Amino acid sequence: MTRIAIYPGSFDPPTRGHEDLIRRSLLLSDRLIVAVAVNVSKQPLFGVEERLAMLRTAVGQDPRIEFVSFEGLLADFARRVGASVVVRGLRAVSDFEYEFQMALMNRQLHPSLETVFLVPALDLTYLSSSLVREVARFGGDVSALVHPAVAEALRARFAK
Repeated sequence: MTRIAIYPGSFDPPTRGHEDLIRRSLLLSDRLIVAVAVNVSKQPLFGVEERLAMLRTAVGQDPRIEFVSFEGLLADFARRVGASVVVRGLRAVSDFEYEFQMALMNRQLHPSLETVFLVPALDLTYLSSSLVREVARFGGDVSALVHPAVAEALRARFAK
């Protein structure tokens, strides 16, 4: 039986922290679906296809990883793809309350779906997409925070 995990997020943009969690999630599953959530209430910096392309470039080719987008409830998406595990990252205690509520709601909607929390590598604990966007918006160096292709996409976006 293949254990399928989902790592959902907005990935706007993907960071070194996301890359770290994607690679480490493979230790918990046979197949990982990195799922870019389409949230109609948010105005992302990058379109869904751009984020998927950046993720593919940053993570590279691994037949165990699939990159897709989804709309709607994560529990419904997990049921459709046959996933049994959701992977979420916890950077700080402040992340826990929201992630805990989401995990409990997903369990209510899909009782056999387990949520696993991973903490990032110590040097990536402070990193978030919103922080990267803010630094890039004001011309700061994000080269240590994101893959070079993502850094270039940020430079191009904010050069306009």
